[in-house]
Amino acid sequence: MELNKMVGKPVSRLEGTAKVTGTAKYAAEYPAENLLFGYVVSSPITKGKILNIDISKALAIPGVIEVISHLNRPKLAWLDIQYTDMDAPPGTVFKPLLDENILYNGQPIALVVAESFETARYASSQINFEFQEQVHQTILERNLTEARAPKKGLATALKPPPPPPTGNFEEAFENAAVKVASEYRHGTEHHNPIELFATTTIYEGNGKLKIYDKTQGTINNQLYVANIFGLKYKDVQVLAPFVGGAFGSGLRPQYQLFLCVMAALHLKRNVRVVLDRKQMFSFAHRPPSIQLLRFASDINGRLTALGHSAFAETSNFEDYTEPTAGWSHRLYAAPNTLFEHQIVPLDVYTPMDMRAPGGSTALHAIECTMDELSYKLNIDPLELRLLNYSEMDPSAKKPYTSKALRACYLEAAEKFGWSNRNPEPRSMTRGNKLIGYGMATGIWDAFQFPARVQAIINREGKLILHNATTDIGTGTLTVMTQIAADELGLAMEDVDFQYGDSKKPFSMFQGGSAITSSTGVAILMAAKSLRKKLLKKAAQMPDSPFRKADDEMVYFSNGSLHLKENESAKISLKEIIAFNKGVAIKTTKMGNPHMIKLRKYSLATHSACFVEVEVDKDLGTVQVTRAVSAIAAGKIINPKTAKSQISGSMIWGISKALHEETIMDGNLGKYMNANLGEYHIPVHADIGQLDVIFVEEKDELINELGTKGVGEIGLVGMPAAISNAVFHATGKRIRKLPIHLDDLI
Repeated sequence: MELNKMVGKPVSRLEGTAKVTGTAKYAAEYPAENLLFGYVVSSPITKGKILNIDISKALAIPGVIEVISHLNRPKLAWLDIQYTDMDAPPGTVFKPLLDENILYNGQPIALVVAESFETARYASSQINFEFQEQVHQTILERNLTEARAPKKGLATALKPPPPPPTGNFEEAFENAAVKVASEYRHGTEHHNPIELFATTTIYEGNGKLKIYDKTQGTINNQLYVANIFGLKYKDVQVLAPFVGGAFGSGLRPQYQLFLCVMAALHLKRNVRVVLDRKQMFSFAHRPPSIQLLRFASDINGRLTALGHSAFAETSNFEDYTEPTAGWSHRLYAAPNTLFEHQIVPLDVYTPMDMRAPGGSTALHAIECTMDELSYKLNIDPLELRLLNYSEMDPSAKKPYTSKALRACYLEAAEKFGWSNRNPEPRSMTRGNKLIGYGMATGIWDAFQFPARVQAIINREGKLILHNATTDIGTGTLTVMTQIAADELGLAMEDVDFQYGDSKKPFSMFQGGSAITSSTGVAILMAAKSLRKKLLKKAAQMPDSPFRKADDEMVYFSNGSLHLKENESAKISLKEIIAFNKGVAIKTTKMGNPHMIKLRKYSLATHSACFVEVEVDKDLGTVQVTRAVSAIAAGKIINPKTAKSQISGSMIWGISKALHEETIMDGNLGKYMNANLGEYHIPVHADIGQLDVIFVEEKDELINELGTKGVGEIGLVGMPAAISNAVFHATGKRIRKLPIHLDDLI
């Protein structure tokens, strides 16, 4: 009798107890003997040069070991090489302490190393810098004349430009029966995970390092450290078993890693560097953007023209682009299209991928424009989307491997009660509150990366799995354990998934909603190979009932190998290993995307969001009282962790729409609210009832698991649904995010 399957069950996170009781250790919490502490000194100016540095007072403080700047930087790092990062953005990683040039406000300009963190921090205030300031430009709107297309290279290869135009857009838009032209603006957002960026480097001698780092990719950072410092890959181990959130900020190596490793190699000591909250605003942000949209339809609501031009910020030392302008054509078909994406170089740090990069920005503008078009047509917003529903991807002229978006619309609308909506703006009230209903569509890529997994059955008959992936709080440990348990017919407590270590088999970074489909498929491949090895060994045992059995004739359950035609015939995995003289049976296999087969298809997850808001008539305050998201993401391995992912994304959608923005002072060239007191994010009181629906979507093409990621699809549609609900409540179309109460008074 087969063991009850774990895939599809709402299993609580296996590491949950360790996290809530404080026994889970993060990058800055690992003990080390004779540990030194580094404190980063940040540039107070935005652009210019360092003329002089006086470190005499800092060095005179007891406990201060070293002050490192560009003037005395140890010649350990190969800063002349063009090290290319794996992702986010694909390009040359920023080089700390390279020279006297200041490229952005908050740039690291020195590292103080001392016997204690407090001593290092105090000493940093005793360093005297002499600067030569230069005129800076940090405001997107003031520099649109400098906009240009991204330079061709690795960045444009991995993040290609929007699709080419089709038809005659200008003529079609000019002559359209109904059309909307709108401008949408988004402010800067910073990732701000709760765990500060930190690195603890254990110096093991002879060029060997053990590094505990806050990262989404252990192997990515291992390659970075080895290449930059000229070390052997095998001598650099990066560990990140617990990561306190990242949202994209940990996709590439951040500067505290470089500084910490440099100090450890230079001093031949164990070193820890932790950034403070203000320094978390000195890198990694979603860029501000300006989007110009022009949509047109015939009198019946059928789209005839789609135009989308995007302008976004990048740094002056690196091109960063994110896919923004082309998303509308992946949802809606139109014979005439024009899509453009331009970047504006500014004196800021390079932006980075932030949860649903490009998609959350683009879908807000796209779905608000569709909403505005629906009012001009006097067509229900949901009906307009159904009228323009496309079973295929119009931009690529390919079918999707699966697309259950129509079911998302209908099931979410039913759950929400969309039919109760009075279409007239400002027509629905509740006491002194204006009530608004809004909806929007979501779409996100269904990525899969190559991954390698080692699977081992030990002498206790337990399964041990090895993979270098991280778990940034998404439930990866739990989900991988569920998949593996089912494949070998084991209870979850008999599966040990070991991860977060660069010395383990290959994994890409955890990002793009891809790890379940990547590492999960690799587990399937390894389990399949392991089952064959176990069956072969079982067939060699004395009087074995499995001598003539093949894969189709057996199954694994309750820690044993069973014969289907005679369930009493079984051998435990423990017995098989005992027959193997106690030697574990192991295998290592790769899981790869089906690149050739999938070239004929487009790969995406889909969602539909419905939102109710209350807007105070006098104060203009907005409260999202309830929201429903329906998600089509293939097979859901763990409904509990998947729902948590979607709920978290929905909350971030509320934050993006109503709260979250980093304010840049153009005169100073610095962010003015670089703290969690003034960088507003939602609290419990801001969040109403959130409902999540996973619609049935069977995808037999996407991968062996039939899975698509859920980390980002819950976010992309929410800001637009909220904005549309605010319009329905108030009659005011606010075309910038976040929406402030003064916009509505």
